Amino acid sequence: MASLHAKNYADSMVHLTGPLLENRAVAENTYLLRVRAPEIASKAKPGQFVMIRLAGLDAPLIGRAFAIYDVHVDENGTPDAIDLIYLRKGALTMPLSAAPVGTPVSVWGPLGNAFRDAECDRLVMAVGGIGQTPMLVTGRDALSRGWVKRVDLIYGARRSSLLAGVDDFRGAGFDVTTCTDDGSEGRQALVPDVLAERLDEIKQQTPEERIRVLTCGPEIMMEKVAGVCIDRGVDVQVSMETPMACGIGICFSCVAKVKQDDGSWDYKRTCVDGPIFDAEQLCWE
Repeated sequence: MASLHAKNYADSMVHLTGPLLENRAVAENTYLLRVRAPEIASKAKPGQFVMIRLAGLDAPLIGRAFAIYDVHVDENGTPDAIDLIYLRKGALTMPLSAAPVGTPVSVWGPLGNAFRDAECDRLVMAVGGIGQTPMLVTGRDALSRGWVKRVDLIYGARRSSLLAGVDDFRGAGFDVTTCTDDGSEGRQALVPDVLAERLDEIKQQTPEERIRVLTCGPEIMMEKVAGVCIDRGVDVQVSMETPMACGIGICFSCVAKVKQDDGSWDYKRTCVDGPIFDAEQLCWE
């Protein structure tokens, strides 16, 4: 029988109820939520996530997982709240999008692992759909701590109205390239194709530059991004968006196929073994 040991059990998570400080539309059917949660904000690492529910309600019974988009600090520089971005589409997010400021929200986290710290010259983030959500705090942290010199964001969506937070990324000093399926903003191209061109251009112009790639978004996009990077010998980490029910490793609803040291594969729980994986660990089929 396979071991049930996991690397990121939720031993140190915080479970709290905090008020909504902001809840506003930032793109088509896409909202930014800010909830007061100082105990979580002070502990969160780039790439981690939280589970949330509307406090005091029985439906939906289970929480929903949201990557931490940003950490808000008060006038003294103390972390006091977290920002999350979500799509309005389901039993929780539909009523959540209509919740006024002050509404109590149940939050538990931070959960899962974080993106690996690894010094490089350029960090390239290849994201699609709602996959930009863990990248703002990640890139900003990398720049502030000095383990990267430059951050590029390649961000794709079906159409321009679905691009959320572009100004936030540009304001953080990232070099942003947008692409859309219909050509309504940026290039009419797919994220993996734009990434391949960017990596080839970098290697041609500055072959000595050390590059890392982070990716999050639709699984088929991440598989292709991983292939682009592996073919070019570029280190790439994947943030999985597997649907979760508990977020703490109990329910086994969020499993992904992960390669083992002996060449076999096993199901691993994204919530406690991830959500961040090295791309070469994953079995995409």
